Amino acid sequence: MNEVDNIIKVFSQAVLAFLVAMALTPIVTRFLYKFGIRKQIREGKEVFSALHAAKAGTPTMGGVIVWSTTAILTLAFNLSREQTYLPLFALITVAILGIIDDILNVRGVGKHKGLRMRQKLLWQLAIAGIGAWWFYYKLGWNSIHIPAVGDIAIGFWYIPLFILVIVACANAVNITDGLDGLSGGTLALAYLAFGILAYLQGNFGVAIFCATIVGALLAFLWFNIYPARFFMGDTGSMALGATLGVIALMTNQVLVLPIVGAVFVLETLSVLVQVSYRKLTGGKKLLRSAPIHHHFEALGWPETKVTMRFWVVGAVCAVLGLVVGILSI
Repeated sequence: MNEVDNIIKVFSQAVLAFLVAMALTPIVTRFLYKFGIRKQIREGKEVFSALHAAKAGTPTMGGVIVWSTTAILTLAFNLSREQTYLPLFALITVAILGIIDDILNVRGVGKHKGLRMRQKLLWQLAIAGIGAWWFYYKLGWNSIHIPAVGDIAIGFWYIPLFILVIVACANAVNITDGLDGLSGGTLALAYLAFGILAYLQGNFGVAIFCATIVGALLAFLWFNIYPARFFMGDTGSMALGATLGVIALMTNQVLVLPIVGAVFVLETLSVLVQVSYRKLTGGKKLLRSAPIHHHFEALGWPETKVTMRFWVVGAVCAVLGLVVGILSI
């Protein structure tokens, strides 16, 4: 297959994913409305509740559109033991975990209206552990690439690194998923960057997989931008976050991931800093609300302004990470 054919296949898969996701949207939306799969706003966060009370009752689990489209098209046209088995496994298994959490939230089950963080973390660790085992023992990966230095073999330490990256990415994107279109737009930019890196490396299966997700995300965003017709839900945010981590590892660009996903890093750090500050000061807040996108809302920024400015930051960081990644290929 020549270069032109490869490019056509990548772009064709993205367009096909967009069309399939758009076709699935009415079906999924009808299902969400019929069975009352509607978001429950968690109590105990005064600023957050005041800002988002009007969003209570909006259908959630819209992320099903993205990962189901990706799964269908990958199984049909892009299934590869070496390049797509693992990201597809991560996408589907973490998506199922997210569905469980979303349903428990919708039904108001449990003190926290959903799975406890400890429960989600244990399942994420188990899924990531299986992926790490496959990567290390089946695919033989045991090194990481350091830009401007080269590949460094780390042996068995690759397994805990893999687990850390997957769990961190899943939760970072989940934290970011708090405004209409925010996580969808930043994820599309990140997958686009890694798709280009994969293509330039000759990993066409991974590149096509990323293109499929980008196409499906664009269709999802058509309905998720403000005012959102439905939310992504944990089934989308956790699954797409975990899969992004897998893609970064498969392209051997895990150190580029914090650059490309700088928005996700910032969002996660804002939560960690807020929690730590409150513990150290006996309950005082450093930010008006965390994650940081809610802080800007509390300052009076319109939701659309916060989202679009975060998209701009995400785009700049994606390009910067892409440049670093290309220079190290």
